[in-house]
Amino acid sequence: MSWLDLKIGRASDLKNPKDRFLWRTLEIFPGFFSWLTLILAIIFSWKAPFWVAVFMITFTLYWLVRTLYFAFHLRAGFQKMRENEKTDWLKKLEDLKIKNPHLKINSWRDIYHLVVLPVYKESLKILRDTLSSIENSDFPKENIMVVISFEERAKKETQETAKIIEKEYKNKFFKILITWHPANLPGEIPGHGSNDTWATKRAKETLIDPLKIPYQNIIVSFFDADTVVFPKYFSCLTYYYLTSQNPTRSSFQPIPLYINNIWEAPVFSRVLSFSSTFWHTMNQERPEKLITFSSHAMSFKALVEVGFKQPNVVSDDSRIFWQCFFRYNGNYSVIPIHYPLSMDANCGKTFWKTMVNVYKQQKRWAYGVGEIPYAFFGFLKDKKIPLKKKITLGLELLEGHWTWAVAPILIFILGWLPLILGESEFSQTLISYNLPRVTSYILTIAMLGLIFSCYLSILLLPPRPPDYGKFKYIIYIFGWLLFPIMMIAFSALPALDAQTRWMLGKYMGFWPTEKVRKS
Repeated sequence: MSWLDLKIGRASDLKNPKDRFLWRTLEIFPGFFSWLTLILAIIFSWKAPFWVAVFMITFTLYWLVRTLYFAFHLRAGFQKMRENEKTDWLKKLEDLKIKNPHLKINSWRDIYHLVVLPVYKESLKILRDTLSSIENSDFPKENIMVVISFEERAKKETQETAKIIEKEYKNKFFKILITWHPANLPGEIPGHGSNDTWATKRAKETLIDPLKIPYQNIIVSFFDADTVVFPKYFSCLTYYYLTSQNPTRSSFQPIPLYINNIWEAPVFSRVLSFSSTFWHTMNQERPEKLITFSSHAMSFKALVEVGFKQPNVVSDDSRIFWQCFFRYNGNYSVIPIHYPLSMDANCGKTFWKTMVNVYKQQKRWAYGVGEIPYAFFGFLKDKKIPLKKKITLGLELLEGHWTWAVAPILIFILGWLPLILGESEFSQTLISYNLPRVTSYILTIAMLGLIFSCYLSILLLPPRPPDYGKFKYIIYIFGWLLFPIMMIAFSALPALDAQTRWMLGKYMGFWPTEKVRKS
């Protein structure tokens, strides 16, 4: 039996003591390394302030180059997204001559889309908006199947919603399936991933196999309940699928826009929502390092061959990429489609509730650091994957989670910490005098990237509601000036929290983001 068949979620799932020790060590490492960095920063600021000052100047220069590099990719990704929004993908499909050895089809009309919508306690309005967007898309509805999987543990709150949805949409698509994900199934973590697994297995049994649709002809899109598709999403996705080199060994990643309720969310939530969008837009320009996130699509054939999603993990959207990556010995990639989907910005019932929810959501995303033991364990086990690919992806994974948890804090404290903790002799040196000034100048230049982000966010905003005054609009713009502080409170600290939980073995369950819309 392959280690992949064990569906490992944490170290305790392994029976072999050596493997369990290795996995547990890999769980500990990210948090240990992040905390070690912060502790050493304090110690060296006291014992070796000169070298900390040199490091800080070098680090801020690195951060400036990194910011400009990302801004360049963000601009390119944004332009491609706008171009893809304007493209007539159905016409391109009609003109396409399909010559793909991995697909045995004569026309794009042989492609079916399976949409999976896991539902917890989302409202009827949210589901209507999602399903209506699918209905209003330009792709033929006779080629779209929808599975809506409600959580049985929330049946009391959603039973009536399920009945209304089934009645309203039963004739809108080729097939629609309403199912209930049972509570307390063995080996599961209740949440998004386990519900997706249940839903896709039910779709295979009740829809796909009876209809005898070839698995490679089906593209499955994993959405959140609040995901609203833009009109050309399915036709754009189909084109990328049919023109990719190996569509059944690829996932397809759209750009997430958190704008459905953006005007209702507090300023800090809006800024953080756009920062997440920009991060993923920029990553579309680096496909060799791209990993699936949130709403994404893949071949149903690959999903079946890897045994569906793991139901015992929190970060199922990235885990399914690694499942496929190792199942096919590294011959699996993520293809960016540079096309948007929209979801809700984090918005609670009160300002303070929103702050708590944003922190929890960021912590859940950062809990994806648990992919490090999975990936590195697989790198050691799979000898068929090229060493260069292992090193590239491994370093990207480590660096990404380390900077997520540590970089904002280092930038904030190291500009002044050596001046406070350093000995009196250091305070009389030229470098101690120039340290805050030099770092301030460098970070001020780096703020140009922030200004560019603010500009792009304004372009992506939906029309301003009539009751939303211009004064609040100005507050939103100036809210970007608080972004560095937000990065510490709502990015670095939740990431450090998540890494510490893995390090101490205080594992998390899946926390569903509260969906609140005031209108």
